[in-house]
Amino acid sequence: MEKFPLTKNGFTELEAELKRLKSVDRPNIIAAIEEARSHGDLSENAEYSSAKEKQSFIEGRIQELEAVISRAQVIDPTQIKGDVIRFGATVVVADEDTDEEKQYQIVGDYEADIEKNRISLSSPLAKALIGKETGDIAEFSAPGGKKSFEIVEVIYK
Repeated sequence: MEKFPLTKNGFTELEAELKRLKSVDRPNIIAAIEEARSHGDLSENAEYSSAKEKQSFIEGRIQELEAVISRAQVIDPTQIKGDVIRFGATVVVADEDTDEEKQYQIVGDYEADIEKNRISLSSPLAKALIGKETGDIAEFSAPGGKKSFEIVEVIYK
């Protein structure tokens, strides 16, 4: 069975989502289905169809989260020391073309969120960063062409 690497925070977030789905969303959708059923003919009932579709999504997400959580390999980045970039590292990089600095944390696939600057361990950028140190250059192919980043800082927090 494949293990899924997750940061301690990512694991906590997935557990909280699972708890919310089971204790809030699932009961709410069951109530919505009952309400829609009470309106009569189910074959032409848009509320019923919509509620059943949402229920299917919720049940699927619950199963997915249970599988991930049961096979999670939780890694606490605060326990990692050193300057080499590994899973869980927060990395400050400078774009070689624009000198713009950005900060990313390398996380598991199930907790990646580019809006929160958390990139997946399997992303091209993360693959280019792993094993590098401060001052090194990481190069990778992006949709817009080759990109180069200088590693400014490696933080484990």
